[in-house]
Amino acid sequence: MSEKIKDAGHKGTVQFFPGLVLFFRRRLSPARLAILLAASAAIVLLGIASLSYGSKLYRDWHERRLLHRAASLLQEEKFDQAAQNARKVLTMDPNSVPARYILAEAAERQNLEQAVLWRAQIAQLLPKDPDSQLNLASAALRFGQIDLARKALNDVLPNYRGSAAFHVVAGWLARAEGNLAEQEEQFAAAVKEEPGNDLYQFNLAALQIQSNDSEKTAKARVALDRLTKVAPFRTGALRALLNDAVARNDLAAADNFAQQLQMSQEVTFGDYLLCLTFYRKLDEKKFRPLLERVKPFAIRNPSDLASLINWMNDNGLAEDVVKWIDKLSKNELSFPTVSIAIAATYANTKNWSRLRRWTGTGSWGDSDYLRIGYQAIATRKSRNGGTEHTEFEKLWRSAEQATNEQPERELDLARLASKWNLEKESEQLWLRVAKNPPMRREALDALRRLYRTNDNLNELYDTLQRLHESSATEAPITADLARLGLNIEQNTKESHDLAKEAYDRAPNELNCAVTYAFSLYRLSQGAEGLGIIQKLPPDELHDPHAAVYVALLLADAGQIEGAKEYIAAADAGKIYVEEKKLIDEAKSKLAAASATPSPAVFPAPAELSPTPTASPH
Repeated sequence: MSEKIKDAGHKGTVQFFPGLVLFFRRRLSPARLAILLAASAAIVLLGIASLSYGSKLYRDWHERRLLHRAASLLQEEKFDQAAQNARKVLTMDPNSVPARYILAEAAERQNLEQAVLWRAQIAQLLPKDPDSQLNLASAALRFGQIDLARKALNDVLPNYRGSAAFHVVAGWLARAEGNLAEQEEQFAAAVKEEPGNDLYQFNLAALQIQSNDSEKTAKARVALDRLTKVAPFRTGALRALLNDAVARNDLAAADNFAQQLQMSQEVTFGDYLLCLTFYRKLDEKKFRPLLERVKPFAIRNPSDLASLINWMNDNGLAEDVVKWIDKLSKNELSFPTVSIAIAATYANTKNWSRLRRWTGTGSWGDSDYLRIGYQAIATRKSRNGGTEHTEFEKLWRSAEQATNEQPERELDLARLASKWNLEKESEQLWLRVAKNPPMRREALDALRRLYRTNDNLNELYDTLQRLHESSATEAPITADLARLGLNIEQNTKESHDLAKEAYDRAPNELNCAVTYAFSLYRLSQGAEGLGIIQKLPPDELHDPHAAVYVALLLADAGQIEGAKEYIAAADAGKIYVEEKKLIDEAKSKLAAASATPSPAVFPAPAELSPTPTASPH
């Protein structure tokens, strides 16, 4: 029995190597048997290693083949198949960067937000690779993830932050944050690094042609004129030049650009609307026939029809729209985008009864929240027997619920509420919208206007703080925050620091210079503050808001006649509640100094500027 058990215990070995075991038992001594067994084990292990190495070679070959296939499919724009092959690679190598690159490219070309996920994973695997961080920032900006884009840019290694690519992405981030001055600065830096890059030249020129700096606009026109002869930029350059010519009332140049734009193969319906803007300025007699020729083209496409109606509304032609839509069929007016534009027409013409009828029935699909919103506004404005307030609130709550808390819809409804001065409703919506990074700047700007209008200084200060946090390099915002903080004695030490920071960044900007001068005055350094004021153009200082601070500094210096001049400028305009206290302070100083008047040494122009050149908020 024991023998059977022993044999059973070695059964597996006997099956695999029966001849070898038998040979060992018959021929070898125990010592030699041990040596040969060890050698045999080594041979077996070598065989297993060879098999493993061969398997790895196969896996590498298979992985390369899949990646090559995925890249080819990506080139052929077969995005789903390319992604499938790339995902197979990830099952073999979870850390494959090329596979993630293909997945990111495929997602981006299909405008899918998954691109951000893949770019983030690549950046995590290659934390020191600047291109990976810039690609992540670009993808994040494309899909509205501003905070992630900012973090990715901050993660770019310092020695790469001077590259043109970095400056371009930083410029678009500044644009997303609403900081146009920073955007221009970054685009200019990119052009400086790569002056031969036409894309960078176009980005900068299209921005600078809107500048108030005549030297910048002149250079931008030269650059854009050259780019009208470069195929990829021709249409965009013509649009920018046409807009500029219309704004300058250079009708001959505008006519030339309009003709070229209409001949372009890439002309859009929006370009026709741009040409309409020009021809309306050029000659009303020529404009009207052109408008009538455009209308039949617009009717063919609901989006174009809505665009034309909105354009007419924005250009004071809402009454014409009312007459025109009465001639259109129900089918032509049944699309949601068109319905929204028509509702805006009735609201602009204050035709509340027709607006109520237009919005009272039917559905506008995904835009039904706007139908209900317009209905609420029509109800509130029509004033039916005193019941409109309750009905309005019920309808407005329904409109808010119909947004389903989707930020894009809440943004539309917030804009509508602001346009029709629904203060409480717009504030609540803008506060919610401000939580979404891509819409944060617009929301905070709207809240800023609302709180300024209502003189709600505490909420205004908080809003300016949030604006400064999201756009820390924007000097005018920094100055506004500093000045308000000094006026309401909020975070005084920080406010002085911010005033200096804003001035250092933009010493020739009116708000920044005036704010820093005011900060110095509060620090009992009025003479130094007055010196800063004296460096600015006198006509700019006659802006009512700026005049408040100039008057205060002059009165403090005992320059009576100069102070009177600027007090008059401030009194002639509409100044803020906190500025009225400063004017009273200046008048008190003036009264005290009048006993021993000193000669005025501060230059003061004879006339007040009727239109403020800057309006600190």
